[in-house]
Amino acid sequence: MRRWQKVLLGVGVVVAVSVVWIFWPESAADEVAGIAPEPGAYDATILRDDYGVPHIFGKTDADVAYGLAWAHSEDDFLTIQLTLLAGRGRLASVMGPDAAPVDYVVSLLRIPDTVEQGWPTIPEEVRDVLDAYADGLNHYAATHPDEALVGLFPVTGKDLVAAFVQKVPLFFGLDEVIGDLFGDERPDLTASVSPAARYGSNVFAVSPRRSATGETMLVSNSHQPWTGPVAWYEASVHSEQGWDMTGALFPGMPFLALGHNRDLAWSFTVNRPDLIDVYLLDVDPDDPNRYRVDGEWKTFEVRTAEIEVRLVGRLRWTFEREALWSVFGPVIRRPHGTYAVRYAGMGTVGLAEQLYRMNKATSFEEWRDALSARNGLPSFNVGYADRTGRIAYIYHGLFPDRDPRFDWDGYLPGDTTATLWTSYLPLSALPQVVDPESGYIQSSNSTPYTAAGPDDSPRPGDFPATMGIETHETNRSLRSRTLLAADPSITFDELVAIKFDVVYDETSAPVRLRDRILGLGLEGTSADIDRALETIARWDRSADRADRATALIVVTLAELLAADVDINPSQLAEPIDVSDGELAAAFTAAVETLVDRFGRVDPPWGDVNRLVRGDRDLPLDGGPDLLRAVYGRLVDGRFEGIAGDAYVLVVSFRPDGTVTSRSVHQFGSATLRPDSPHYADQADLFARNELKPVWFDEADVRAHLEAEYRPGE
Repeated sequence: MRRWQKVLLGVGVVVAVSVVWIFWPESAADEVAGIAPEPGAYDATILRDDYGVPHIFGKTDADVAYGLAWAHSEDDFLTIQLTLLAGRGRLASVMGPDAAPVDYVVSLLRIPDTVEQGWPTIPEEVRDVLDAYADGLNHYAATHPDEALVGLFPVTGKDLVAAFVQKVPLFFGLDEVIGDLFGDERPDLTASVSPAARYGSNVFAVSPRRSATGETMLVSNSHQPWTGPVAWYEASVHSEQGWDMTGALFPGMPFLALGHNRDLAWSFTVNRPDLIDVYLLDVDPDDPNRYRVDGEWKTFEVRTAEIEVRLVGRLRWTFEREALWSVFGPVIRRPHGTYAVRYAGMGTVGLAEQLYRMNKATSFEEWRDALSARNGLPSFNVGYADRTGRIAYIYHGLFPDRDPRFDWDGYLPGDTTATLWTSYLPLSALPQVVDPESGYIQSSNSTPYTAAGPDDSPRPGDFPATMGIETHETNRSLRSRTLLAADPSITFDELVAIKFDVVYDETSAPVRLRDRILGLGLEGTSADIDRALETIARWDRSADRADRATALIVVTLAELLAADVDINPSQLAEPIDVSDGELAAAFTAAVETLVDRFGRVDPPWGDVNRLVRGDRDLPLDGGPDLLRAVYGRLVDGRFEGIAGDAYVLVVSFRPDGTVTSRSVHQFGSATLRPDSPHYADQADLFARNELKPVWFDEADVRAHLEAEYRPGE
């Protein structure tokens, strides 16, 4: 063999070996070997009921957290792992380049530093629970190495705290602001964060003043994506140390986020006050790493963010990006300016302790004390009810104590520490309602100024403009107030019916659009258009599955969204800014879409609005910004639900002090287990607007027991 042939052969062997190595399946077996806790370290028992919902029992809170981690891992281990990787800033090492911005922001915001510095400030009993949950994940990984992701294990309680710190600011729009600042032009900050959550939520409560039988009731109806890192998972926890609760949590969350214990219940809806400030920095033209504050030059703290990105197979590459810090916080340097960002909750780690205390509270005072912690939950409306008959609403948030001399809506001057806030307003200074005479509270991502009856709600003049409190309504808030106020004697079943209401208010955007379409003069355009106009003229504003006009209205909204008309699907109480030409084009496109897919302009809404899960393909009532909320994506002329009503819980505290509840999940407990009977076993109930029993007492669980086991056995 000639020399050049030997060289080519050698090169070919190297290339072949490299290709094999790159595409050879990765295994975390070595990483997870031996990381399970010692036998007997925890004492937890998992009971699965007929719906596969896990009920975890243990002697200590740590035992229960360990069992909760194991049970949730059985159903959704991959999502939990991705959540923890995101908190570590290593998501791109598994998910590839699209996740690199997430990892960069973790470095930019110095989340690892926040966790390291904050961990010792978390009470030991809470750290024990966090570490126990992490041990449950490690145990599951050790016994299921084929499901474990490379480069994650072992995990610790600090990883759970990091996931909290990374995820929570996304609910009030920090990712939107940072993303806009990285654009090609300086963004308009007043448009950077939408005034309401994209998908919305509902919570309402009724006191004995308005209930038919002296009950105190609460509806928890958080609207979330149906899959992914912020999809709800139902569970119950019972420890001999007093952690005794049922409700729902997100993947990687060691405590229940909402639900009820034996004494009280609460739920959240997203609010969007002004919790983010952007400073325009005065940078030294001769030294780009210096900026002027109070007449003096300061130097940026400069770090290099190392982002490991999976390119293909095993092949990864570490990219380096600049990460700057100023006295105000993280810094973004762009051709159109250099900006510092400051936001509510920055540098704090108190959310884990806050949720833990709320889970274990036995009175309104204990629960409110937990909620009032100023280093925890940075936003969210909260609705509350308890066995004493008390109901409450709090427009919660970590509101910066800002200097009113400045305009906090736009860019702030970054050359003065007068704009550098360092503290938050106390809970007592926030909009809230406790025991209203109206007998109800409601929150549907709307203004706090209509949270109860007209004489009970907070008043705008009592709160400073620097808080940036919303003043808008949603269709859901209009409908819930109308229905709650109209019935002075509400039963449990009537409250459930209110929750599943499918009517648009007569002042809502869909009704206004319908009226505008009828006035556009489209008659005679075509036979299909004429039939469509006749159909929407008869619309009764109801989006039940049998209705034949709703599809035309909702698909028109979808066509407007596709044409970049500014529409927030969860906020349809206000008029939509759209020209007659745009509206005519969208309506015409909607007619064509429905005719092409269904052969008619007026298919029943249930033929269009669908829940698709495994072998289930079911008709749904409801739609965007309805109390029966469904948000979908248009797929081949049909709306396949992707968000909205998800985990629904209705709680009743009876006059004798006992508690009962019913719930439903859009799919079932087995989030990522298509072969499980619980992958979609609640889908039919959900599609019928029905609830299942919540078996809270151990005796009731055992009367409906599917399985009993201990983690690892």
